[in-house]
Amino acid sequence: MANVAVLGSGTWGTALARLLADNGHAVTQWCPFKEEAENLSKTREHPNLTGVKLPEGISFTDDLEKAARGQELIVVAVASPYTRSTASRLAPFIEDGQRIVTVTKGIEEGTCLVQTQILEECIPNAVFGVLSGPSHAEEVIKALPTAIVSASEDRETAEFVQDIFMNPVFRVYTNHDVLGVELGASLKNVIALAAGMSDGLGFGDNIKAALMTRGIHEIAELALAMGAHPATLYGLSGIGDLIVTCSSMHSRNRRAGILMGQGMTMEEATKEVGQVVEGIYSAKAAKALADKYGEELPIIGMVYRILFENVNPLDAVDNLMRREKKMETEVPEDKLPQDWKR
Repeated sequence: MANVAVLGSGTWGTALARLLADNGHAVTQWCPFKEEAENLSKTREHPNLTGVKLPEGISFTDDLEKAARGQELIVVAVASPYTRSTASRLAPFIEDGQRIVTVTKGIEEGTCLVQTQILEECIPNAVFGVLSGPSHAEEVIKALPTAIVSASEDRETAEFVQDIFMNPVFRVYTNHDVLGVELGASLKNVIALAAGMSDGLGFGDNIKAALMTRGIHEIAELALAMGAHPATLYGLSGIGDLIVTCSSMHSRNRRAGILMGQGMTMEEATKEVGQVVEGIYSAKAAKALADKYGEELPIIGMVYRILFENVNPLDAVDNLMRREKKMETEVPEDKLPQDWKR
């Protein structure tokens, strides 16, 4: 049994808190607001995950120091816009070598840093990892089978997180490529917005499959330019997470995209969804990163234009479909059949 803190009272943090408690660990869940902590402690039920009782093995508090002190693992599960502020508050309570794993998906606007990089800036004396993959809170909290990946530059930390979380219905793989895992997890939210817009416009399965396929190509192109490993983007945190986020109604990014495809503005869609739509923040960062690394990302770039330059989604689709014709994959000249060489 381990002592584990889960920071954040959203659906994902709560689902993981229950999983950890079911695994026999002593879990302290930190809630940003006192009334949230009191309500969860009293009702043992999350308002957005109704019908599932939270075990007595979880204690709730709004005291960050109390939650963080003496823990073998700290799980950061706050929404990405609040990672830096939470980490800054957390830093004074962290001892050297403390293991911290983020389960948040997103790239910070302005700095273009992924979650572990933000945490490292704020808490340089800790050891970090990320837990990510195709995993909706609504399924994990019901103990439906899920597979996910634990990544850290420190192998012992990756394997420690694997051991803490893994059970017969929650399979955890390990990976060393933290950047690749985080980029795949974050950028797929931008593609999910596009997939949702396609659904909202009334298009079919054909174009969604194309968006997903070309989307993972764009994600991989940028990630590789930044130094990630190619296999990571075709694993659970890349194409796996992309598939589930583009196809499920549990995905708030897809739902927001559907609403925008139906005519809502970004602001109206976000309000209707009622939760942080991470893809909106990641779209800004992805655009900045694409410019920095000189990568052409047509789908991601068009989502950015819809969100921030008031381009109509239907016009965006027409623009993408009418792009200059090209080969599907770039193959070196010496690898082409003779008839295909220019």
